[in-house]
Amino acid sequence: MPVLRRALALSCVSALGLATAVSLAPAAHAASPDLVVNQVYGGGGNSGAPYASDYVELFNRSTNAVDLTGWTVQYWSASGTTAQKTPLTGSIGAGGRFLVKEADGANTSAQPLPTPDATGTIPMAATGGRVAIVNPAGTVVDLLGWGAATASEGAPAGATNNSTAVFRSNACIDTDNNAADFTTGTPTPQNSTTAPVDCSGATPPPAGTPATIAQIQGAAHISPMKGQQVTDVKGVVIARNSGGFWMQSTTPDNDPATSEGVYVYTRTAPAAAVGDAVSVNATVTEFRPGGTSGTDNLTTTELTTPTVTVTSSGNPLPAPVVIGQDRIAPQQNVESGDPGSVENTGVPFDPTVDAIDFDESMEGMRVALSDARAVGPTNLKYGETAVVPGQNVTATQSPRGGVLYGSYSQPNSMRLILDDALVPAGTIGTANVGDVYRGQTVGVLDYAFSNFRVMVTQAAPVQSAGLQREVTAAAADGQLAMSTFNVENLAPSDPDTKYQRLATQIVRNLQAPDIIALEEIQDNSGAADDGTVDSTTTSDKLIAAITAAGGPAYQARWVNPENDKDGGQPGGNIRQVFIFRTDRGVSFVDKPGGTATTATTVVGTGDKTTLSVSPGRIDPTNSAWSNSRKPLVGQFRWNGKSVFVIANHFNSKGGDDPLFGRWQQPQRSSETQRNAQAQVVRSFVDSLLKADAGANVAVVGDLNDFEFSKTADILVGSGTTALTDLPRTLPANDRYTYIYEGNSQVLDHILMSPSLVRGFSSGATYAYDIVHTNSEFADQDSDHDPQVVRVPVQATR
Repeated sequence: MPVLRRALALSCVSALGLATAVSLAPAAHAASPDLVVNQVYGGGGNSGAPYASDYVELFNRSTNAVDLTGWTVQYWSASGTTAQKTPLTGSIGAGGRFLVKEADGANTSAQPLPTPDATGTIPMAATGGRVAIVNPAGTVVDLLGWGAATASEGAPAGATNNSTAVFRSNACIDTDNNAADFTTGTPTPQNSTTAPVDCSGATPPPAGTPATIAQIQGAAHISPMKGQQVTDVKGVVIARNSGGFWMQSTTPDNDPATSEGVYVYTRTAPAAAVGDAVSVNATVTEFRPGGTSGTDNLTTTELTTPTVTVTSSGNPLPAPVVIGQDRIAPQQNVESGDPGSVENTGVPFDPTVDAIDFDESMEGMRVALSDARAVGPTNLKYGETAVVPGQNVTATQSPRGGVLYGSYSQPNSMRLILDDALVPAGTIGTANVGDVYRGQTVGVLDYAFSNFRVMVTQAAPVQSAGLQREVTAAAADGQLAMSTFNVENLAPSDPDTKYQRLATQIVRNLQAPDIIALEEIQDNSGAADDGTVDSTTTSDKLIAAITAAGGPAYQARWVNPENDKDGGQPGGNIRQVFIFRTDRGVSFVDKPGGTATTATTVVGTGDKTTLSVSPGRIDPTNSAWSNSRKPLVGQFRWNGKSVFVIANHFNSKGGDDPLFGRWQQPQRSSETQRNAQAQVVRSFVDSLLKADAGANVAVVGDLNDFEFSKTADILVGSGTTALTDLPRTLPANDRYTYIYEGNSQVLDHILMSPSLVRGFSSGATYAYDIVHTNSEFADQDSDHDPQVVRVPVQATR
């Protein structure tokens, strides 16, 4: 949440002041009269680096030489508390430069620096940090903070990378605002042999330009006044947090594309109160949530290093814009173009067409939602609920109140996140999907964690829609019930209540299926990264809980993974596990030899088709499974026939561009590995069907991809051996097993071979059900819904 992140930055600055002899709070002195940091490069010797070493370039902007005896260059990481120092010797002439070489990198093909004037050993970060020039008295003469630096003069300068340096736009000018004074670009290190510069005629930029909030925000994602000093910015304080306040103009312009609100970053708790009319002099900056690790995020426009004058108090606040009534977001269209970055100059900005522009056009303003409907359950840990307006929502909705993510061109672009960071915990009621915040919910529109969010200041009460967990039908005699269920990092250390509730879901809501493929079973020590890989304790504890809940005595089969080779929570060693009940005629064909690295193969033909090892893993050393769960395959017998079940947990969607991120259209980089994984599994299915065209094959599990995805298409295949992806057989508004940020979507699948679905088209007794027991509920036992299919005996061989 932005409030917590900004508060954390503040606490880091305070801790730094206590831990070091030199305070790195924004400089209180006038601009440095002589020595300044002119250029810093921290990517030296990294991959793609033009130079082999990190460096700091100093400049003397005065008309007199400076003796460097006793001076130091000091470096801190972006949020570090311990300085690394390089002592200086010699002198810098008037208008001269001084090159300080620091640590070398491993890239020996990068060119060396020009001859340095001083040499240190500091390894600096490529993306951000803090560099200070400190005189013999221990006083910071000049400070540069860049990237995600928690201390700087004014606002930090922009982030760098392996191929870019941060440098002063005009070496002679120091305004004590890093964001205004510095830019990033190709490194150009210069030493004391460089011809001196005469700074006697240099004049600093004007004190600032009078501006309105609308002029500062502009009709764009990046302020047209970024980096500029602005004065006499007027508005009334509409909300505040521990690091600043939001202000909104009371004299708006006539352009709905330009926001009338902006955040003023004071670093410490602001003196201005809600309802105060203020006039602000400040620097316009763009804050990117997450810093260098949040490069997919949009920025928010801020006023930094402000001087705030309160002109009156107790003023009425501007009326909120009621989203869904006063203004209606474009539906199912985040960005219609393909700009790369929406922040690029010249990208069309049209709030009437693109939802990402619609939300941006109200950044920092008071907004309201009337009868907001929850389309995702409240995240109890973070106090967040995904909602849509109570009016004018035309996207495909589920019968239970959610909004469907039905294709890449149909995102739920009207959703917003209600965030409780500005109000006491519990002020915003807990909601399940379909519940309504009855009345008007008011707050400030902000952005963080790849989503626009309403920082709630006035909460409406929650009216329950009475959502109940679904219960599926029990399998009839002659039906084989198969299920898949991601139980979300189940570990022995989880409370007994989790096991009891999961067991109740299996016994009551799923009606105790014959075969269940479980995903995310952790090892016996849970997330402790101690080398343990066996999961007997975990599965035994769940099976015991099922029996205690009145269910059958399940048996379990799995293959232990290699330690820390399958991704997921470090040390947890998650894997898929089969549990099955024998009281209804199901048996498991045990063939020993299955190990973490042993590839299971198909043996025999016709009704003699079998597996080389069972349970086993499919091609586990294939690069498609790098740092990802390997598929588990097992051979079952039921009513005298073999059923081959392949349990999967494909790699996650982590790393994909967010729907409301700066990169449009979003790139789904994680698909590449899932597509490769799907091809490996499909090839194994083909080998089974080649050996026995009538083989009963079920491909199940958490595929981490949608029913309309290429991943699913690869698994389905084509022609006479095509599998049926059961989520595709449901009505469009019931296709969801997971809810992510207000988008109901399919991630979990059951696919079946032709012999298993033979009765489907002929109307034989057959049922497939996504059993909605988790994804819609705030008190969920897992973040995934399980699903079950009941297959008639005549559909098997």
